[in-house]
Amino acid sequence: MRQACIVDAVRLPRAKIGKSGSVYSEQRPVDMLKPLFDALTTRQSFDTALVDDVMLGCNTQIDGQGANIAKTAALYAGWSDSVSGATINRFCCSGLDAINIAASKIMSGMNDIMVAGGVEQISQVSMFKDNGDWFSYPKVMQATRFMHMGLSADLIACLQGFDRQQLDDYALRSHQRAALAAEHHYFSNSLIPLEKEGITIDNGIRPSADITVFNALPTAFDDALAKARPMLEAGGIKVLECRHSAGSSPALVDGASLVLMASVQACSEHQLPVRARVIQASDASADPVIMLTGHIKATEKLLASAGLTADDIDLWEINESFAASVLNYQRHFAIADNQLNVNGGAIAMGHPLGATGGILLSTVLDELERQQLKRAVIAIPGGAGVGVATLIERE
Repeated sequence: MRQACIVDAVRLPRAKIGKSGSVYSEQRPVDMLKPLFDALTTRQSFDTALVDDVMLGCNTQIDGQGANIAKTAALYAGWSDSVSGATINRFCCSGLDAINIAASKIMSGMNDIMVAGGVEQISQVSMFKDNGDWFSYPKVMQATRFMHMGLSADLIACLQGFDRQQLDDYALRSHQRAALAAEHHYFSNSLIPLEKEGITIDNGIRPSADITVFNALPTAFDDALAKARPMLEAGGIKVLECRHSAGSSPALVDGASLVLMASVQACSEHQLPVRARVIQASDASADPVIMLTGHIKATEKLLASAGLTADDIDLWEINESFAASVLNYQRHFAIADNQLNVNGGAIAMGHPLGATGGILLSTVLDELERQQLKRAVIAIPGGAGVGVATLIERE
């Protein structure tokens, strides 16, 4: 089987959303992607006609994110008409799934050069705006055991014994690590700053945060629990109490990311650098009630397929889909603190849904290079129990 090489990875600064929107609110989603398409061609100097396909993750594919934004964005950026495009939705895993699909196309020999990543402009196209039956139609919600994601995180905390203080401690660590990484410019290689818009770094980081701030926040999902409790008790779940606050939950933010990948032959022929390779990828699904565990199953499949164990992995970049979700993953694979999300994560910098996969990959790839390490796993859990994982490796 051929190898899928990672040539480059770029992303926008993630922008928090307030009452007046975000710094990207006056743009369209394609406007967010255009500087990333431009950055790839500027940094790598290749003919865009060489690119076979663009695969983008996007969770809410309506309005400005509808009409196959992957193809639309490539055209809007001035890339060759010959470049195809497809938009992927696997909930929060969408962007990482797009990367995995692109890598598999290269590994199978179907394509030679691919671009993958994602976009989510939540300030304009809010989560759940597509009104899908899974979260909006009572008959389907009941049949599929729909669970509010925050309550799923609280359920994990209760079942696995993570108390409020542990969740707050993890949240503080995410901000501290993100602040340190930003201060030392650890994100600068992949980050495309937008001076005109006034955003050069993820703007949700709180460098001065301390534990008293997190401890003082109220729990976030009490109303959702009150509505869900009859269904939960009917299903035999009686241990649930709210433990997460807004501080230990990932903020929804605007963001975009792109990853350029190619076969070894294409890299050689077109003088493209090989920064790393996608070695293996997997997807899985778990109980939709405890939905934030699908990435554990996906990672187990990933490691088994690659013939590796958790001890063979140098760095782990796991989406911070609530503190309990990350702590549960860490405990399951016995990951050391200095290997897990070493530059912070979505609790500090936000979760732009479909864009997150590319952001996590670019972050951990930069860190592998900075520390001169070899292997990393990227993993994301998603709605209804889905999970996706990717293994990358430097030479």
